[in-house]
Amino acid sequence: MPYQVLILPAARKGLKQLPRIIQERIDAHILTLSDNPRPIGATKVQGFQNVWRIRIGDYRVVYQIEDDRLVVLVIRVGHRKDVYRNFKL
Repeated sequence: MPYQVLILPAARKGLKQLPRIIQERIDAHILTLSDNPRPIGATKVQGFQNVWRIRIGDYRVVYQIEDDRLVVLVIRVGHRKDVYRNFKL
């Protein structure tokens, strides 16, 4: 059963601020999360439960997996130097 992928407004805003070619690359990776929310290379974010990240070049997608509801919630998208600043759930 595929997961439903939801993107928070803050993540959508971060994505829109990136160059178009990077946006398309990240969008493709986000869509694959519906089939496999824990792809090869996905890493848990330390200090948080069920929060994962995937690398796409110098950019990161931070997301939460809710296995009981089959939902992947994209929390943040951005450059690796900025995406973890003031990160709270």
